[in-house]
Amino acid sequence: MFGIGMPELIVIFVIALVVIGSQKLPDLARSLGRGLAEFKRATDDFKQSVQEESQAADEKEKIAQEVAEKEKMAEKEKDVTEKKETVA
Repeated sequence: MFGIGMPELIVIFVIALVVIGSQKLPDLARSLGRGLAEFKRATDDFKQSVQEESQAADEKEKIAQEVAEKEKMAEKEKDVTEKKETVA
């Protein structure tokens, strides 16, 4: 975890206990946990929205390709019809 071993965590905990106090430390830990959970939730929401936008862009690109193919086919059909009319 971030290159911090058990001895370092114990030292950090002892310093926090001395500086903050034993009564406020659980409240601080609870607040920190809630903050991290909210941050994780926001990160997950952001990832999901980016993924949805990416999928929407892929769908738009696919539809644009289909429309372009249909336009080409319609143009070819028109050319064939004109040639038939010219021959007839």
